[in-house]
Amino acid sequence: MIIEKVRVPSPSIRIHLYEVTYISEGLKVIGLMAEPIGHHSLPGLLYLRGGIKTVGMVRPQRIIQWASEGFVVFAPYYRGNRGGEGREDFCGNDRFDAINGFDLLEQHEQVDKAKGIHIVGFSRGGIMALWTGIYRPQSRSVTCWNGVTDMVLTYEERVDLRKMMKRVIGGTPWKYPERYEERTPLKNMGEFQPHLLVIHGEKDEHVSAEHVYQLLDHIPDKNQYRTETWIFPHYRHHFPPMEQADILKKAASWMKHTKKE
Repeated sequence: MIIEKVRVPSPSIRIHLYEVTYISEGLKVIGLMAEPIGHHSLPGLLYLRGGIKTVGMVRPQRIIQWASEGFVVFAPYYRGNRGGEGREDFCGNDRFDAINGFDLLEQHEQVDKAKGIHIVGFSRGGIMALWTGIYRPQSRSVTCWNGVTDMVLTYEERVDLRKMMKRVIGGTPWKYPERYEERTPLKNMGEFQPHLLVIHGEKDEHVSAEHVYQLLDHIPDKNQYRTETWIFPHYRHHFPPMEQADILKKAASWMKHTKKE
């Protein structure tokens, strides 16, 4: 699936960074890959960014943080970004850039599938992560960090995003409810099999905690035991750096302790 892999500068001497070009639905899509040096038989981690286009773009420092916890990490830029083909459509067809990124990790020579492949989605990436967990039930875990779970709720809450959403999705949720419903995974959570970790700041000004409650309401009783929720009452969309780093380490430990069903 990889058609080009180019080494790029890394802020860590222990981790190699690469820009990877791969195929997703016939399009050349680009992402950032982090490989711990000298380590094999590692778990994989698919990191799904938030935002759209240049807003919320993948940051090498964040990818290095996860790789430093002992993961091979891949973070798609999504189609149409950084020279990739196609156009983002806000969790429409571009969700397959995440799903194909998962498949890319499954084939990586340093990744031991027995140790699991995990998915982390931040902000808009949360809804992409949930869909990837549905499409790839072999995922060991999904972490939804300050993540969007309901696209209509996002339209209602984010007045500043409405113009973009109408342009990208093709209209409002009142005119085209099916376009927003097909982007929202809540009604499909009965098919969701991975372990689920929900991390959220209760004072998030971009993705309200209502997204968490909507998600938890749609998890079947039989799957509740695989779900863990960490709500932080004083944090906003972006956690303070030191606290964020500490929570990331704890989340990485949680992932490694999840068991294959």
